[in-house]
Amino acid sequence: MKVTINWFKQYVGFNWLPGELTGRPAIFMKTKLNCSGLFAVIAAAVLATAGCRSSNQSCCTISDSAGAAGSAVSAVQTKASQAAMTPQSALAELKAGNARFVAGQPLHRDFPAQVAATASGQYPFAVVLSCLDSRQPIEIVLDQGVGDIFSARVAGNVLDDDILGSMEFACKASGAKLIAVIGHSNCGAIKGAVDDVQLGNLTGLLTKIKPAIDAVPAEVQPRTSKNSAFVDQVSEANVRLVMKEIRERSPILREMLDKGEIGLVGGMYDLSTGKVQFYDNDAK
Repeated sequence: MKVTINWFKQYVGFNWLPGELTGRPAIFMKTKLNCSGLFAVIAAAVLATAGCRSSNQSCCTISDSAGAAGSAVSAVQTKASQAAMTPQSALAELKAGNARFVAGQPLHRDFPAQVAATASGQYPFAVVLSCLDSRQPIEIVLDQGVGDIFSARVAGNVLDDDILGSMEFACKASGAKLIAVIGHSNCGAIKGAVDDVQLGNLTGLLTKIKPAIDAVPAEVQPRTSKNSAFVDQVSEANVRLVMKEIRERSPILREMLDKGEIGLVGGMYDLSTGKVQFYDNDAK
């Protein structure tokens, strides 16, 4: 129950302006409240308190870390907070964010406030390469807000010069501390590569996935898109090959990795559970 000035006017019977309440509380209590009015105020306070205690949904945010009752996270990454991040802490934040998502307890964010706060600059702590698939909206499944991560999305989370250049910008020019390559289960692009689909410009994209098919042991049969276990093994092999390519094709990122300035991690998102399983990585 919300007690407002209009509520006081209607049920308690006073006509003072709000400023008078703060300026002369003693006089207000002595002259403006009759017995019935005072009882109404006390009753309202008791009911409001009882309501809060009996229903967290009406008085509390989803996550305790979001702050006091009714508050939302409006803070964003700053130059200082980004500089304080390490590859390890960046990975830990991605894992924590996914855990919140899986538990159904994402942070309650004030997105308009975050938009305003990041309008003049951005300081993301990670860059994530993930698939185009609509069921893997990466900021949501990792529970990150405006300005937290760079996101590159393409079918099959494949690598090309444009994506690689974007990663160099994210890490060398903009200060991100972690590169994450995240594939997913039951991937349509992987299935297309397995079945040798030919379709316009998609054909060239799927060609980039073919080496991952060869990386899966020959004894894994049948080697078709109908075999979900095989498809997921190809997806994992594709993630690992992309990670290898990042090191091999970018001297800039390789140097940063060797110096420990950034980390590199792979992972797989499970469409059925929402969980990201991260692999062994260079976030040391």
